Amino acid sequence: MQESAPVPVPDAKSSEEPADRQRSVSIWDVAKVAGVSHQTVSRVVNGNPRVRQTTRDRVLQVIEEMGYKPNRLARALAGGPVRSVTVLTSDTTLYGAALALRGIEEAARSADFTVAISVLDEDAAQSPNEVASRPARPGEPVLVIAFNAPGARAWQTLSAEFPAAAVVERPEDGRGDGRPVAWIDDRSAAAQATRYLLGLGHRTVHYMAIPSSTTRIGQRACGWREALADAGRPVPEPVEGGWSPRSGYLAARALVADPEVTALLCGNDDLALGVLRAAREAGRDVPGDLSVMGFDDVPHAAFAHPALTTVRLDFEGLGRGAFGMLHRLLDPQNAPAPALWAEPELIVRDSTGPAPGRTG
Repeated sequence: MQESAPVPVPDAKSSEEPADRQRSVSIWDVAKVAGVSHQTVSRVVNGNPRVRQTTRDRVLQVIEEMGYKPNRLARALAGGPVRSVTVLTSDTTLYGAALALRGIEEAARSADFTVAISVLDEDAAQSPNEVASRPARPGEPVLVIAFNAPGARAWQTLSAEFPAAAVVERPEDGRGDGRPVAWIDDRSAAAQATRYLLGLGHRTVHYMAIPSSTTRIGQRACGWREALADAGRPVPEPVEGGWSPRSGYLAARALVADPEVTALLCGNDDLALGVLRAAREAGRDVPGDLSVMGFDDVPHAAFAHPALTTVRLDFEGLGRGAFGMLHRLLDPQNAPAPALWAEPELIVRDSTGPAPGRTG
């Protein structure tokens, strides 16, 4: 396409237009002032090499002086690509997955990406072609929330060449496989929580497990077990819980009936809520003769009775960081460094206390 000659650029600072109007500069405004078509502006914005350098410089000058901010609608109307990412997850209701998804969406929106969600079936087999076909447009990038088995399978199924990143359970070796993954070191956090309970005088600490994303023991259970072994304390068999308060309640009834059980670390806060009810029904005083600790610090943990001691995890920050890794993979020259997320934090409330017979 033959481009028209450029015209003088007005001084934006001397404009008498209201400030709110200056901020709503469109792609057509830029094209008019630069003396080119809006398709040419779109090519410049999207880095298309099929633009003469003199024209590119002129358009970039106008963009800077007019304060134009490219957006998804402008790209679409100009025929340019709309950047998007598809999030693969099996359950958007789980606390960690929901917050990670929120963090991904916030970071993507700031980078001018749209976000789509594709829900993975819990038990369905996943072929490479089936997983790769999940994005709305073939070949577009994906972010996998791989906290449980369906997400982990989808992440393992994707080839290393596919543009993708994931939030995952902490790898066993603490390093990963070289692909862009983000995780929280909940293994170390579980060890810290176990040491805290031992420090209150409990002879040992029992553990109620959440499902792991692999067939092996979960990383929170690994941290709990390592802390007990390092302290030379008995390592009880972990109790399989689930995800919900009901599953925690059902799994805890036999456990809390044993007076020798004085401290219980749960794989998440919902399990701990179920344990609190089972303890009340069994006549166990929390924390007088049974300390109960959760994991994640869900919003209602502070309002349980008694208020729940737990481990706070920054899932939202984790999601932002994972998107940052993907963005850096897609645009290594221009994408900012991925955001960091907070380290796990022990939140001490009312559901834990000294072992029976001990003072604080």
